[in-house]
Amino acid sequence: MPVSTLFISDLHLCGDRPAITRLFLDFLRHRARTADALYILGDLFEYWIGDEAVDQDEFRVIIGGLRDLTTNGTPVLVIHGNRDFLMARGFEKSTGCRLLPDPTLIELHGTPTLLMHGDTLCTDDIEYMAFRAKVRDSGWQQEFLGKSIAERDAIVRNYREISKNSTSNKKPEIMDVNQEAVESVMRAHNVQRLIHGHTHRPKEHVFDLDGRPARRMVLGDWYEQGSVLSVDARGWRLESLPLTARNPATVRADAS
Repeated sequence: MPVSTLFISDLHLCGDRPAITRLFLDFLRHRARTADALYILGDLFEYWIGDEAVDQDEFRVIIGGLRDLTTNGTPVLVIHGNRDFLMARGFEKSTGCRLLPDPTLIELHGTPTLLMHGDTLCTDDIEYMAFRAKVRDSGWQQEFLGKSIAERDAIVRNYREISKNSTSNKKPEIMDVNQEAVESVMRAHNVQRLIHGHTHRPKEHVFDLDGRPARRMVLGDWYEQGSVLSVDARGWRLESLPLTARNPATVRADAS
């Protein structure tokens, strides 16, 4: 069987959803160990207050699972999401993972392929784009990381509640990608293939880009099941990883 490259995103791991954490750890111990690489395209965690989070109880087992996988020889490449953009050198050192810029261009079984989290494609969501610009500012991040762990945790939890309320009042199409933004970034990197997450709308989109067929694959979230894109020499397969009856899914969170 050909060796696969695996892609996942939007796991939103946290202590409130232990069944998904168990599913992810099982995925790392078995499926991911046979891959030539695992790419995590953002929002691995529900929130990340800074690299001190590696020592938080709810994340320690996840950090250990990633470290076991990379020690076993499987490269794990991670792009920041909109929830865990403060992962830095401490995260890399603790897990053996490597952080990648967003976007990142790779050669995927002979095909140039662009990888993104996907939030920068949602240009119609003006409110979110303004918030993103604010929290990605180096001055804001320096001020935030200068606060105590308790203060940071309280701020993040407040942002989560604001996000839930804001998301519930937005039209679904506002929170999806803008096709012009998709085509623009693909032209800029001279690719016909794009893989991203963020929108939680798993689907393959095939369209025309400057007279040539283009392909955009959207990864699924890990709220009610797992979702993984497997790519090998035979093609692309978007698969679901079911929860067992012993580990049912918890209530679905907001999608942004």
